[in-house]
Amino acid sequence: MQSVNPATNEPIQRYEEATAEQCGRIVESVHEAWLDWRRTAFAVRAECLRRAAAILRDDSERWARLMTAEMGKPISAARAEVAKCALVCDYYADNGESFLQPEAVETEATSSYVCYRPLGVVLAVMPWNFPFWQVFRFAAPTLMAGNAIVLKHASNVPGCALVIQDIFLSAGFPPDLFRTLLVGSAQVEAIIAHPNVRAVTLTGSTEAGRAVAALAGRHLKKAVLELGGADPYVILEDADLEAAAAACVTGRLINAGQSCIAAKRWIVVEAVRERFTRLVLAGMSAAPQGDPFDDATIVGPLARTDLRDELHMHVRLSIAAGAKLLLGGQAPDRPGAWYPATVLDDVRPGMPAWEQELFGPVAVIIGAKDEADALRIANDSPFGLGAAVFTRDLARGERIAREELDAGACFVNAFVRSDPRLPFGGVKDSGYGRELGVHGIREFVNVKTVYVR
Repeated sequence: MQSVNPATNEPIQRYEEATAEQCGRIVESVHEAWLDWRRTAFAVRAECLRRAAAILRDDSERWARLMTAEMGKPISAARAEVAKCALVCDYYADNGESFLQPEAVETEATSSYVCYRPLGVVLAVMPWNFPFWQVFRFAAPTLMAGNAIVLKHASNVPGCALVIQDIFLSAGFPPDLFRTLLVGSAQVEAIIAHPNVRAVTLTGSTEAGRAVAALAGRHLKKAVLELGGADPYVILEDADLEAAAAACVTGRLINAGQSCIAAKRWIVVEAVRERFTRLVLAGMSAAPQGDPFDDATIVGPLARTDLRDELHMHVRLSIAAGAKLLLGGQAPDRPGAWYPATVLDDVRPGMPAWEQELFGPVAVIIGAKDEADALRIANDSPFGLGAAVFTRDLARGERIAREELDAGACFVNAFVRSDPRLPFGGVKDSGYGRELGVHGIREFVNVKTVYVR
């Protein structure tokens, strides 16, 4: 298993992949650690999470530079990711116990209530695009609920995967409660099938989600899936166009566009389309792209050259089918997985830019006649992760977000993002289940009825 710097294509470090036998033994050791952990007091779990948060903050630059080296995230964004991981640890340390308090239910019994008990070992199959955050947003509530974790991280961020294990160990969690397995996708089925694995969570592509869901179903394991997205941003005729354009550009270029909740489809009513297009072109063209270790860089390289090549193929096929290239669209002739900020206009059904999730700094402009047409286009997608609407009429925007947009997280006059205090997840091909908030910590627990006569 080889980590590679995507800015230069230079190798970083080689790691030995675990064998199937080693994975089995690790899962068994994690299960043994859980048998004691499940009985620990919430206060003990909370203290471990607070120490993890302190370790993240105290050595933030180290963790940030590792992310930047392994997957190309601009250093300023990597520092922000570390800070967000610390925040989610503190959030569940502060609130986990109250979220899992027993709930009395009045029946004929002397006492009857619902309690939340840990399930056991949970397998996490995590992606490379937010190599710390994706793990911590799952791990903090899962450990606070009294579970144990085995992590199968993406193969291009093995250094991050091992460091996260070390952080939890240094924070005082039992030695085998959180373990990283350096394995490829081929070994996931055997890990899910292991009798001591009680549940699985995956963040990744819809194709990977279908595969994991099928395996989890075959083995009757609980699953939470956070999959792809083609988030629509609806720009109405009464929107503050400067603010809307700024939010769209930011939402598209975060992490070089490599985010499930990036602003992928800009659906603009025709009355304001021309002016909106001028504004977003100015914003996209002004975003600095360069050395990801430079504090000024906004757009770094993509995570791998094969991902860059696939993105470029989708752009060229869309142009060949009639899309208009307004900006970018040319892969530079230099080492590394670089791709410029790109804008496509007049995108229509049948084009890859309409049908596929473009995972990179490529924005799509789609014209709509009016609000009804814009909402029809927004919902005409197999995905349903995030969505946004821009209007000066807050009641109108809230109605659209609440009742019309078919997605798991709908924002008004803001770009879509995750927040530890709010549930996060999607519908349709974007998956099922929720992370974060009170709903996230209750995904991997036994919702147990207790009835005393």
